[in-house]
Amino acid sequence: MSIEVSETPAQASAREERQKAGQPAHWLHSKPIEFHNPWPSFRSNQLPGFKDAVTMLPYMFSMLTNSSSVLPDKETVAKIPIQKPTWGTADSKLVAENAQKIKATWLGHACFLVELPSATAGVRGPRILFDPVFSDRCSPNQWMGPKRYTPPPCALEDIPEIDAIVISHNHYDHMDTTSLTNLLARTPAPHVFAPLGNESYFEGLSIPASRAHCLDWWDARRVTSSAASPTTFDITFTPGQHFTGRGLRDRFKSLWGGWVVESSSSPQTSSSSSAENTTPPARIYFGGDTGYRSVPSDTDDGPDTLPVCPAFKQIGAHFASGFDFAMIPIGAYQPRRAMSPVHCAPRDSVALFQDIRARRALGMHWGAWFLTTEHALEPPRLLREECKKRGIEEGAFGVCGIGETVVF
Repeated sequence: MSIEVSETPAQASAREERQKAGQPAHWLHSKPIEFHNPWPSFRSNQLPGFKDAVTMLPYMFSMLTNSSSVLPDKETVAKIPIQKPTWGTADSKLVAENAQKIKATWLGHACFLVELPSATAGVRGPRILFDPVFSDRCSPNQWMGPKRYTPPPCALEDIPEIDAIVISHNHYDHMDTTSLTNLLARTPAPHVFAPLGNESYFEGLSIPASRAHCLDWWDARRVTSSAASPTTFDITFTPGQHFTGRGLRDRFKSLWGGWVVESSSSPQTSSSSSAENTTPPARIYFGGDTGYRSVPSDTDDGPDTLPVCPAFKQIGAHFASGFDFAMIPIGAYQPRRAMSPVHCAPRDSVALFQDIRARRALGMHWGAWFLTTEHALEPPRLLREECKKRGIEEGAFGVCGIGETVVF
């Protein structure tokens, strides 16, 4: 398998226009060495401070020591379905039928393996792995920090051949050194796409710059893989409302965001005839980790007049025909005053779903680690309620089991 990466035609044609625009609004300096959220929907003074630390002290202690006092009990965890992934190949009768469909396998928290529709019978479609974290703790070390209460549904070695790994930002529950080292050492080796500011991280893993692509918001690349059909897909880094940091001195030093992956329509040749059909183009969105509004209270979810992050309507307008499938965060949102600037509650997730013009979506960023104070099963319950309130068709935006493959 060989993989080549280049600028998309649209990226190349827009370069001069972007240079004329000058320093991007999310850069704090003339060079991309520090970033911020350039919207009224983000309030940095609401990020967790001393008062929030005192409120969350029991939970923080539990996370650090793996105490069972506030972790989900066995009965709760048992209600989160977990299965060994089949990657959509369990039913041989459906393999051919599903070849021209999107196959998304949730591997827990924010990790998905997505296979785009295949354009050739018997040849897989492009495969993209998002935010792979298979370590037990999402922490700088494996002896202290948030510990899984649900296991990964498979081993890293069980993940099939992939073309690209995509990272939303550098927090430990989204970018895991052990997992990346394992995956990037494969033969054939996938390429990795990550935000600006992570160049030195991948250099430290001995990943050559030719395979590690660190992008700014709205940067786009064309990926050509000899192992997949269609052989090319485009990947674009899009804005989100969050922050970064893996230590005490690197907050906001690297960027964060979501990703759009698009495959073009391609002819499909049947193995049993010379007739050609057309595989429709597919477009998917991965939200990574993001907030939507900054709610000023822990007891009130705020008025409808609160500023919302404009990036998502911008994404919806840019990709005007919408998304066939989206992966949207729905958990880690309590206490709201501290978490709302950077984490969506289900109410926000549903608004984001509508802003980007998604037709189908699965909720993520729940069900793996105890990171915040809401009940483990509250995110999917509130998601159902919010979808009903907004008149979203049942099943259009829901959740699935860990290890489950959903076909679109």
